[in-house]
Amino acid sequence: MKPARIIILAVAISAAGLAGILAMKLAGGQTKVVEQAQAIIKKEPTVNVLVSAMNLPVGSRLNEDSIRWMAWPEGSVVEGVITEQNRPNALTELGGAVVRLPMFEGEPVRAEKIADANSRIMSSLLPSGKRAVATDISVSTGAGGFILPNDRVDVIMVRKGEDTKYLTETVLSNVRVLAIDQQIEEKNDGSKTVVGTTATLELTPDQAKVISVAQQMADRLSLALRSVADAQEEDTDAADYLLSGDTGTPSIQVIKSGSIVKASETRAQ
Repeated sequence: MKPARIIILAVAISAAGLAGILAMKLAGGQTKVVEQAQAIIKKEPTVNVLVSAMNLPVGSRLNEDSIRWMAWPEGSVVEGVITEQNRPNALTELGGAVVRLPMFEGEPVRAEKIADANSRIMSSLLPSGKRAVATDISVSTGAGGFILPNDRVDVIMVRKGEDTKYLTETVLSNVRVLAIDQQIEEKNDGSKTVVGTTATLELTPDQAKVISVAQQMADRLSLALRSVADAQEEDTDAADYLLSGDTGTPSIQVIKSGSIVKASETRAQ
């Protein structure tokens, strides 16, 4: 064989060998890239967390349709939520439990937001130290029927004073409405509306005494609906003078013929 052919053959063999080596290196690099990508997209372990399956208002009872298990990233589970690991029979165990605070669809169920199924509904809704007191209302005395549970209201007392003048006074301020009883009222055209006749308020023991006295003194008690923005304001103000049996008139407005004609000065403490 001629020397030139031998040289060409040697060069070809060397080139083929280099190409093979290069291909092996490239293949090895791709394998590492794939392995790294798989490590990156590897899913974080999940834990089943008990969540609300629908929007649940205060006072509703839990059942298998209103709660469900949802997979949550294990690292995102905080203390206090109910998981399938720590309470596997929660769906049946919590059946009938009372919702104490509103819950929205997909929100984790926490122990402090529900009350035991054996508890009475109203006592389950009451925070420690508070009392539930009912007062009669109507459409005209209950903000046109727009007052709903969890709203904040002022309780206004209207009573007759001297010379048939009417006196008004706010006896309770910014108190929470626990419940509004509802009954169906049929109109003349056959349509039906839901009308509340009794409002149950969340009060302190002293506030409960004040409204009990006011119910005896008043010709009429009205509820004035407050803004939701007032929820964080103080709610323990009351006409304390009523607790001593006094009939003083602190901050009372005198109304005659539908107009305010006099505003008395605040009674000296």
